[in-house]
Amino acid sequence: MRAIEIREFGGPEVLQLCERDMPVPGVGEVLIKVVAAGINRPDVLQRMGQYPVPPGASDLPGLEVAGYVVDGDLEGASFSVGDEVCALVQGGGYAEYCVAPVGQCLPVPRGLSLVEAASLPETYFTVWSNVFDRGGLKSGDSILIHGGTSGIGVAAIQLAKAFGARVFVTAGSDEKCAAAIGIGANRAINYRTENFEEIIKAETSGRGVDVILDMVAAKYLSANISALADDGRLVVIALLGGAKAELDLSQVLRRRLHLTGSTLRPRSIAFKAEIANALQKNVWPLFECDAIKPVIFKTFELEQAKEAHALMQSGEHVGKIVLVV
Repeated sequence: MRAIEIREFGGPEVLQLCERDMPVPGVGEVLIKVVAAGINRPDVLQRMGQYPVPPGASDLPGLEVAGYVVDGDLEGASFSVGDEVCALVQGGGYAEYCVAPVGQCLPVPRGLSLVEAASLPETYFTVWSNVFDRGGLKSGDSILIHGGTSGIGVAAIQLAKAFGARVFVTAGSDEKCAAAIGIGANRAINYRTENFEEIIKAETSGRGVDVILDMVAAKYLSANISALADDGRLVVIALLGGAKAELDLSQVLRRRLHLTGSTLRPRSIAFKAEIANALQKNVWPLFECDAIKPVIFKTFELEQAKEAHALMQSGEHVGKIVLVV
C-alpha cells in the first residue's frame, strides 16, 4: 500500500511517500480501506520528534480516518464488511489501509461524506472527553475556548453552543474572530490586540467563566485562573505556550478551582470506546439534524502531506485539514 512515513524528525519536507505492507488486524480490530485521513497538531509534533509513538502503535502518522471496513474481527461490532466508518486510531492513518479497534469505530453520520467524517474522530473525542467529561460543561454555563478556529476550537464552539453554553473564544486575527462568530461563538477575542482576561471579566460582570479549554498552558496560566468563576474548571489539552509556570494556590483553595488536563492517545481502548458510545448517543444526532457540521478548510492528496503540514503549522486555517487517499 501507499503511505506517508516520517523519514527523520524535522520540518514538513521529511514526510515521504513510500510503500508499506498492509497492516493485519488483530483480535478486536478491523482493517479499513482509507478514503480520507484528518491532520492534527499531534501529527506535527510526532514529525518533529516531540510526540513519541506509543508502544505497539504504527510509526506512520495519522490519528483519524474514514473509509470502508474490508476485514477483521467483527465479533460484537454493529457494522459489517463494506460499511462506511470513521475511526480514532493510534497511528497509521496516512495510508491506503489502516487498522482500528472495533470500539473506536463509529458509523458515518447520515448526510456526511467520508472526507467530512475523517475530520471528526480526533477532535470530537478530545472535546467530549475534556469539555464535558472533565470540564463538566452543562446548559447555562459559560466557556472560554483558546484557539477558537483550530479543529478542536471549531468543534468545541459548536458542541458547547448546541448544549446551551455561552461561548467565548480567542483567535489570532480579526478575520479569525469573525469566522469564530460565524461558527457560533458569542464573543471572539483577538489575543494579539485584546486582553482576554479583562474582556471575560467585563462580559460576565466580573464573575468569570465556568470552563476554560486551554491548549496554551504556562503562558496563559495566571490569566486563565483570573478569568475563571468560583468553582471554575481549567482543562489543559496542550502545551503550546510552555509547560511550567508559577501558580497562586491560594486562589485555587479560596475559589474552589479545578485544574485538570489530559492527552487522548495513551488512553486505553476501553476508555476510548466509552467516548465513542457517548458521541454516537449525544453528538452524532446533532450532525444528522444539521445542528452542528464539519468545518473543513482544505483537502490535499496523500502525496501532498508536506503541503498539508506546512498549512497546519502556518496557523492560517479555520477548521480541519484533510488528506484524501
